[in-house]
Formats: sequence, structure tokens, C-alpha cells
Amino acid sequence: KAPSAELRENQTDQDSLPPYPVLDDILECLVENEMSVDDIVARGHDRATVTRVEHLLYIAEYKRRQAAPGVKITRKNFGRDRRYPITNRFRDRG
Repeated sequence: KAPSAELRENQTDQDSLPPYPVLDDILECLVENEMSVDDIVARGHDRATVTRVEHLLYIAEYKRRQAAPGVKITRKNFGRDRRYPITNRFRDRG
């Protein structure tokens, strides 16, 4: 069965997200390496895809603040290591 958040009938993650290897690399660049959109595009990723993933990452920031702190399994976590404003429309427009 294809991965799904099961928010809609017959919805799968592939319907709205890039393939997982691409998504994983973009997220690692954004979160772990704090790379700009331009730098990620220079690695060979499509600008529209990188911009969309960055947008999805940032609009979900408030959700991470509502949850209890999670375990840290990489160099950066979504708690103390990575804090982005949730109200002032902060974005890397690169």
C-alpha cells in the first residue's frame, strides 16, 4: 500500500509530494544543512519543487510548536536547534 496521510479518499503521498529520495535530500539540505533555495537548486533539484517543499516545511512550523518535544536523532531537531518565526512571513526567497 502506498504511503498516505489518509486525509482524502484514495489520497497517497505521491499525489502531493515529490518522490521520497528527492524529498529527503531537499529536507536534509533545508533542515540539517540550512542551505538556501538557490544552493539546493544548484545541486540539481527543480526550483518549483524546492520552493514547494520549503513552503510546506515553514507553514507547518506552528504544528511543531504545539507538540511535545520529540527525540533528537540527527544533528538538528525541530525544537531548540531550529526555530523559525511563525507570524512574520519569514521566507528565503532565493
